[in-house]
Amino acid sequence: MGAPISAVTSQTPSKWGNVRTTLDGIHFASKREARRYAELKIELRAGELTDLKLQKRFALCVNGVHVCDYIADFVYRRHGVRVVEDAKGKATDVYKIKRALMRAIYGIEIVEV
Repeated sequence: MGAPISAVTSQTPSKWGNVRTTLDGIHFASKREARRYAELKIELRAGELTDLKLQKRFALCVNGVHVCDYIADFVYRRHGVRVVEDAKGKATDVYKIKRALMRAIYGIEIVEV
């Protein structure tokens, strides 16, 4: 199958308890995100989804003013429909605001796994 998932340890523990993880030479913010990537890779090979992108950036602008960016963990197409996905352990207040801005600006509902 693919490369093994390996945890990367750091001197300082994460605020939310996530463990940075590497899979296929790609660094992920958490084991959850790395596992989801492994699942999506299988679905991609099986032809169940296409156009998989990692860490896709969306500019969040209101009335012509750039407020912030939302970086989606994964963006892909399933049956021709674009899916924006976030591997979430805890929905922070900042994330909730960005999720609302994604809905308001782009009409995109983020799928949380």
